[in-house]
Amino acid sequence: MSGCADDSVPVALKIVVSGGLGVGKSAFVGAVSEIEPLGTEAPLTQVPVDIGPADGAEHRATTTVALDFGRITFGPAITLYLFGTPGQSRFRFLWDDLVDGALGTVVLADPRRIGECSWAVDYVEARGAPYVLAVNRFDGAERTGPEEVRSALGLGAEVPVLECDARSADSVREVLGALMTRVIGVGGDGPGRRPVAVR
Repeated sequence: MSGCADDSVPVALKIVVSGGLGVGKSAFVGAVSEIEPLGTEAPLTQVPVDIGPADGAEHRATTTVALDFGRITFGPAITLYLFGTPGQSRFRFLWDDLVDGALGTVVLADPRRIGECSWAVDYVEARGAPYVLAVNRFDGAERTGPEEVRSALGLGAEVPVLECDARSADSVREVLGALMTRVIGVGGDGPGRRPVAVR
């Protein structure tokens, strides 16, 4: 008896995609989902207090009121189920249920308002699950380097900070690969591990 797990047994893992209003969570989930992503968009009847007047998000017509949901195959026998959280503060009571049982979290940030994702970072850190921070590249937004973001949010060196395009499947896969690499590292595989590829 080898004692090794049977690689043919499928494993389902829960991943949360979090962040504030208008940071690209719905686009992130939809970019890689192998099924038609489930969204709970509703018309935005007024500009929420969560967003500033000059970041472009005030032109949004809809907002997520419950969750986004998608699925992507990770390796030969692992399926990642992606749960996007609602961004408005009035829906944050839903976060506890969405984050419960998650293997890890992607925190998305808008480079035009980096500081606004600090509450999301605080939330996931308090839960203790591994996470990565991904700065979504918006058209026309000034580029903010990963170390500048790390410093602004007071993140430790162990937290990966990446740039991404939430509309690009390849870019989203890179972020998910970085998260899975972090999860494996927290599990004890050590700092010399190779990056994980999500296909």
